[in-house]
Amino acid sequence: MTAFLIVAALLVVAVLAILLPPLWRAPRAASGADRREANLAIFRDQLAELERERHDRTLAEADFVQAKSELQRRLLDEMQAPSAPTAAGAGRQTALALLVVIPLAAAAAYALLGEPRALDPLQRQARIAPEQIQEMLAGLVEKLKKNPDDSQGWLMLARSYKVLERFPEAAEAYSHAGKLVDEDPRLLADYAEVLGQAHGGNLQGKPSELIGRALQIDPNEPQALLLAGAAASDRQEFAAAADYWTRLLAQIEPGSEDAKALEAAVGKARELAAAQAGGPKPANQPVTSAGAVSGEVTLSGKLVGTVKPEDVLFVFARAENGPRMPLAATRATVADLPLRFHFDDSMAMAGGRKISDFGRISIEARIARAGKAQSSTGDLFGTLAGVKPGSQNLRLLIDQVQP
Repeated sequence: MTAFLIVAALLVVAVLAILLPPLWRAPRAASGADRREANLAIFRDQLAELERERHDRTLAEADFVQAKSELQRRLLDEMQAPSAPTAAGAGRQTALALLVVIPLAAAAAYALLGEPRALDPLQRQARIAPEQIQEMLAGLVEKLKKNPDDSQGWLMLARSYKVLERFPEAAEAYSHAGKLVDEDPRLLADYAEVLGQAHGGNLQGKPSELIGRALQIDPNEPQALLLAGAAASDRQEFAAAADYWTRLLAQIEPGSEDAKALEAAVGKARELAAAQAGGPKPANQPVTSAGAVSGEVTLSGKLVGTVKPEDVLFVFARAENGPRMPLAATRATVADLPLRFHFDDSMAMAGGRKISDFGRISIEARIARAGKAQSSTGDLFGTLAGVKPGSQNLRLLIDQVQP
């Protein structure tokens, strides 16, 4: 829109630059007869123009009659006037009038005949076809292949994928943005969100690490506080969740819908925290799903020296006699060990199959050397077999090496 307005303004300035100088300069004095003759010539030209517009149907009959009457009235006034301002004075008056009238007339004409909504970026975006969006994304990806150090380009790609809800691709793009993300608390929080969405809403592990770094830079970053509370709630650290959300609540307009929803979340977290501390159990405390399994993953002491804190850790729940596709999964890093895990039917991944659909499941934890969920030589892993859905407080030890 800015470019359009600049071009329009330049065109108006150009028209004024052509029209104003002759009007501003004082021409030679003209006799009354010369002036009347000139006015008659102008009248004839303008009347002929009106006749052409009516003939071409660009001017309605009623508008033609009105314009013709106005033209005649002006001509009579001019012809009957006993005297007139000097040529210089009249020219300058006309110049000043044009200086005001032309920009206003241009704006009014565009408002009546143009399409102002076309200047709205949202209106333009709405007309972009999905195929065009894909082409633009593909073009950006190709550009980044040639210039992988373009942090701004990776950030643009990550945000585009997030809007399209392609969270794994968004998280991957964020991982290439480097210091641009590492030093910005808002971007760190956004990276944590898409990474959590890419893993079924799980904020444990890498997302929690990103949230922590965001709050170190800005302890009051709103999105980071919201996510930190959600991650703490998932870990059943309800007192911490209430604290994060209370800090966020102070930044929200009192009485708004967001404030009311957050107040309810804070109240619920405080109730659950009180119950954990030995207080009365809240009447509306949710009942654990029948298919839920939970426990803790630890690493054998003999393998501690063979891993790095940033090595990727996957924990899967699979059917013992069924599809190999995980029923639920979470992703973290070695730095998060010992790691608490919780899987239930809401985390179903394999075509709608749930943990409660099977009589026995297995839980596997794997430190992936290549950073991928597929097993490869050198991975460290541990497995619990024969787990019944509903089992709690499981203990899973990573103590084997993939040959």
